[in-house]
Amino acid sequence: MPHILVVDDNVTNLTLFRHLLQKIDGAEVDCYADSVAALDWCTDNEPDLILLDYMMPVMDGLEFIRRLQSIPARADVPVVMVTADTESDVRHRALELGAQDFLTKPVDKTELTARVKNLLALRKSRRQLANRAAWLAEEVKKATAEIVAREKEAILRLSRAAEHRDPETGMHLLRMSNYTRLIAEHLGLSPAEQDLLLQAAPMHDIGKVGTPDHILLKPGRLTPEEFDIMKQHATIGYEILRDSVSPLLQCAATLALTHHEKFDGSGYPQGLAGESIPLHGRIVAVADVFDALTSERPYKKAWALDDAADFLKSNAGSHFDPACVDAFIAVWPRALEIRARYHDQTIHLTAATAHS
Repeated sequence: MPHILVVDDNVTNLTLFRHLLQKIDGAEVDCYADSVAALDWCTDNEPDLILLDYMMPVMDGLEFIRRLQSIPARADVPVVMVTADTESDVRHRALELGAQDFLTKPVDKTELTARVKNLLALRKSRRQLANRAAWLAEEVKKATAEIVAREKEAILRLSRAAEHRDPETGMHLLRMSNYTRLIAEHLGLSPAEQDLLLQAAPMHDIGKVGTPDHILLKPGRLTPEEFDIMKQHATIGYEILRDSVSPLLQCAATLALTHHEKFDGSGYPQGLAGESIPLHGRIVAVADVFDALTSERPYKKAWALDDAADFLKSNAGSHFDPACVDAFIAVWPRALEIRARYHDQTIHLTAATAHS
């Protein structure tokens, strides 16, 4: 049922308009002789159409339209202005302010009904279109969320596949990915990019699925030849993840390829240096090494936290991006909270993970 507002300082006109308009689809009609009071009413109520007289005391029809436009969600309410036949300049100004149609005094009943019906029909169509657009937007949002959920599941399952071959624990993946997000946050990356890194970081060592067991699980130091094979996991991980249309897998591919690059160019597999190393890879390098140092394994004791922090600081500018190290140290209390929350419960397998 449409809702029509009539604003006219002539009480006789109000009575006539109410009588005529109520016959249109059972419309609900509110009438005001005071334009200021009518505008106040519009602040809390949204009519489907306003029938507005131009000549009124205190606030005329033009000023009414001007102020109506400033009320949230009222700028698209159709306005029909009632003017004298000689007031063409008023019509021009009203059009500029947003009026949709005009009626000339004395108002013809048939013309009034036809114009109001047309505008109400247009208003209804626009609302239906807006509702459909909102519905479509919500459906797209749901579909996108499902796609993201599937991507995250793929990341998780691939990470678990690597974990079953790599003696590092799943807690390591949780800690280092959360350290990664802390560093990204302190560096000023957007929340969306922080979350992207959190989800992609566990994939950084996926390439180890291609490393032979006798090398991956070797308890002692690797020979130079074995280490060359071990280093191939960075390229293998990149080849597994590359060329995806998913931003999440694209990020994971970058991390797989670059997390062993060093700031001074002495890393692998490409020997990149400084800012030629993608920022995401520089961030993960700090988080990954810190957690590896401070985690106990069957072949080694965990480093003291302060010693690990000193290692990061002393290798800033050589192994690590100094800005990433500074960011990690700046959020030190929160990093310790993450370490406590995701504490290792058990040690898996009996092999080395220091091959880096």
